[in-house]
Amino acid sequence: MRLQAGDKAPLFRLQSSDGSEFALQDLLCKNVIVYFYPKDNTPGCTIEAQDFSELIESFALKGYVIVGISPDSPKTHQNFIAKQNLKILLLSDTDKSVASAYGAYGTKMMYGKEVQGIIRSTFVIGKDGVIKQSFYNVKAKGHAQKVLESLEG
Repeated sequence: MRLQAGDKAPLFRLQSSDGSEFALQDLLCKNVIVYFYPKDNTPGCTIEAQDFSELIESFALKGYVIVGISPDSPKTHQNFIAKQNLKILLLSDTDKSVASAYGAYGTKMMYGKEVQGIIRSTFVIGKDGVIKQSFYNVKAKGHAQKVLESLEG
């Protein structure tokens, strides 16, 4: 099931790279960009994380915080953040339950074969917890800029 503008964002509580827990409702004092990506330190995921990190101040000026979610462990996220000098919050969805709730886990094509995995997806969530925009099957390169340009304000 894919989420669309107007749908209520599924709430979640996940562990961050430093081991603390973050809940979506704790972040809703601002608008939130939640993006799902397959794996730390892989080429596409690194490009996407670096792009969101580079644009973090531009997103903040528009009132948004950025959260990246993958099935990787908090320790793997720590290493990814340090190695790539990332500025965004990364959360661990090891059982893929949050990704599933957002329609960001399922069947996808990889090297010409159908596989189960994380579907690169991004959600723009308002302070009211309602999805403003959803993007599925995105291309990593340039995606952060497209999301930024699509925002109001």
